[in-house]
Amino acid sequence: MEYKKFIETKIIQTPNYGFKVNKVNLHQSNMPHQADVIQWAAEGGRRAIFASFGMGKSQMQLELARLATTVCEWLHRVKHNQRRALILMPLGVKQEFKNDAKRLGMNIEYCRTTEEVIASNCNVIMTNYERVRDGAIDINLFFFVSLDEASVIRSLGSKTYQQFIKLFQFTPLRYVATATPSPNDYIELLNYAAFLGIMDIGQAKTRFFKRNSEKADKLTILPHKEREFWLWVSSWAIFLNSPSDLGYSDEGYDLPELKVNWQCISTPADVEVKTETGQVRAFTEQAADLQTASKVKRDSIYYRVGAAKGIIEEHEASRHWILWHHLEAEREAIEQYIEDVTTVYGSQPDDVKETLLSGFSNGKYRLLATKPEIAGQGCNFQKHCHSAIFVGVNYKFNDFIQAVHRIQRFLQKFACEIWILFTEAEQHIVDVLQEKWKQHIEQMKIMRGIIKMYGLTHSTHEELKRSIVVPVDYVKGQNFFAAQNDCVKELATWKDNSVHLYVSSFPFAIQYEYSPNYYDFGHNETNEKFFEQLDYLLPEMHRTLMPGRLACLHVKDRIVFGNFSGLGMPTVYEFSDDIVRAMKKHGFAYMGRQMVPTDVVRENNQTYRLGWTEQCKDGTKMGCGMPEYILLFRKLPTDLSNAYADVPVVKSKEEYTRARWQIDAHALWLTDGNRLLTPSEYAALPVDKAMHKLKVELATTTYNYERHVAIAEAMEAAEKLPSSYMAVEPVTMHPDVWCDVTRMRGLNTMQGQRREQQHLCPLPFDIVNRCIIRWSNEGEVVADPFAGIFTVPYCSLKLNRKARAVELNPSYFKTGVGYCKEIEYKNNVPTLFDLITH
Repeated sequence: MEYKKFIETKIIQTPNYGFKVNKVNLHQSNMPHQADVIQWAAEGGRRAIFASFGMGKSQMQLELARLATTVCEWLHRVKHNQRRALILMPLGVKQEFKNDAKRLGMNIEYCRTTEEVIASNCNVIMTNYERVRDGAIDINLFFFVSLDEASVIRSLGSKTYQQFIKLFQFTPLRYVATATPSPNDYIELLNYAAFLGIMDIGQAKTRFFKRNSEKADKLTILPHKEREFWLWVSSWAIFLNSPSDLGYSDEGYDLPELKVNWQCISTPADVEVKTETGQVRAFTEQAADLQTASKVKRDSIYYRVGAAKGIIEEHEASRHWILWHHLEAEREAIEQYIEDVTTVYGSQPDDVKETLLSGFSNGKYRLLATKPEIAGQGCNFQKHCHSAIFVGVNYKFNDFIQAVHRIQRFLQKFACEIWILFTEAEQHIVDVLQEKWKQHIEQMKIMRGIIKMYGLTHSTHEELKRSIVVPVDYVKGQNFFAAQNDCVKELATWKDNSVHLYVSSFPFAIQYEYSPNYYDFGHNETNEKFFEQLDYLLPEMHRTLMPGRLACLHVKDRIVFGNFSGLGMPTVYEFSDDIVRAMKKHGFAYMGRQMVPTDVVRENNQTYRLGWTEQCKDGTKMGCGMPEYILLFRKLPTDLSNAYADVPVVKSKEEYTRARWQIDAHALWLTDGNRLLTPSEYAALPVDKAMHKLKVELATTTYNYERHVAIAEAMEAAEKLPSSYMAVEPVTMHPDVWCDVTRMRGLNTMQGQRREQQHLCPLPFDIVNRCIIRWSNEGEVVADPFAGIFTVPYCSLKLNRKARAVELNPSYFKTGVGYCKEIEYKNNVPTLFDLITH
């Protein structure tokens, strides 16, 4: 395949899995905007319907289920006992679906067990999430599933998400529906895409987001990818706020006015004695974390419940109210102090909950107290209620906004009013909620704009094909040449045998994406596609490398998390071995690997896979810290009789002594010492000094595992064992293990000092310098096809070599060129001693 054609295959295309629907098949009760969405979703087969409150989300799901079980061409592809559709919903919602089903002339039944499903004469079955999650219903009986209020799978680590991904992975037709997805919560949208089978979460993270190398779960969308991301989302999901989004009249669909009262409740906790230290706290402590927020919430329960009671008593006695709360202690206080309140809580039987919620919805009860996670989704309370009090606040915006819209919905006859009660210490939580609300509104506007611009049926392929352009730039210095270009296209222009040494950190397959361009090697759907693109580069590297010379490649094996491996535990993808196979495939001889140990504590902070707590529960699921490797590959020399390079790397015995070679080979600088310190003496030292002395001891004495552990335990007892990095690293004498690499010595440190963008995977100077010194001569050309912020060119120039660099990312390129110019200037500026004449 032509290289450009291969790059074009990277463009996202969301396939259709569904069936065609003629308008004559649609029920006459569907509104025009509903009919459009139903046709679009039916053809897609796996789609998300994010329709605002009152837009007919339930009717759309029912109509899709009806069509799928009657006119769908999928029917002849599935077994007879699988020709059923399943709609999953929260508690208290089934009555709403039954009402809509009557309007559509459908037979629909609520089932609790597999036996009830088999005994039913209905092809469309309703049930609650808990029934499927707990295994009461066999999902193999269905070829269609729709998740109503699908935010139950919004959390990546939740039991529901993990089970549903596995349970429904082979269900042909899949839908998710919710009125309030959180566009600012990207993980939620990626979860929906994964459930629908649109794109794997890891692949989506790589494609659209800046990965935080220190925190695995922190995502920031790449600014240059934002438009592409929302175009992709809109290809499988519709955000529908009103009929006018699809060109229809909004008559009858105006949301009622919402008045929001943020009410800070005063408590006598402004002065409090801290029992741990006995010190008096003069100011209220802000609840900036979950533990503090929980304590503040418990301490202020009766003040907030009292305020809620006062609000209710200030208004007419006939008004209906919902009191949303989060703690059981809050419910108990509400029952104690507010008369005639109906409470719905978790330990009640499901039938009791549904009866009580239905009764409040129909006006039977005036006061209802419950939690958002119980009744905040799917229930329609707008017929008799337009007032709500949030007795407390927490960080869960999705639960909050869903609860708000139980009363602020289409067909609500009155203006709605809500009170949100919080204490001064919870102001931070309020700020977070308000910011998320603002982001929610802004992102909904973005989606509405995309729908209005492209409609429901648009192709992202042609739209994005135009963006496949490489911004080319060249900068030449006295001893360096830098190209802003795709490395395959750039190396194709270089002369044969023109590079003496390659030193590079290859992209870790699909782990990271380093630029917004489709030419980026990290911009691949699978590891196989990454190596397919690498097949275009490696022949050029082999052709341009001088015979007998080396390519030194920095790599690391990758962690595959349980959510993605399907094994429920982290496993390892042996990326380094695949690189070896790829290099050998294109003519390189594999010469071995240098190992660079990594900090196991820092690694756990990045991946959460080596936690001490989990180790104590079951150590069999734990792996080990992942080292980095420098893989060594050689282009075969012309003359194999002695295997010397065509141009050998020659060093004089005066400049490079036998003694220096032996020390370099061991890669350790050893120090002498007197008696060994005791563990308690280690614990008394500052951490940095303890780390240094321990490394010296481990390098110069016979290793004793129990003593090593005792020192670490003594430091832990003295509260000097850091949780963010490893202070008691093991040290080895093995010559192929570089355990003395100082990771802070690199261009990222300089970037941090300048408050400029840092590279995702920076190479330390120590690693690069050793490769250059050992495997090249002064004045020779050292090249890096993935230069990043130019660590390899920078070190090459400092060591009196010539540098060639290729980088696709314009920002990295500009930064790297700056470093090359800086070092060339320093190399050429005369010193005071140069000016002295003799």
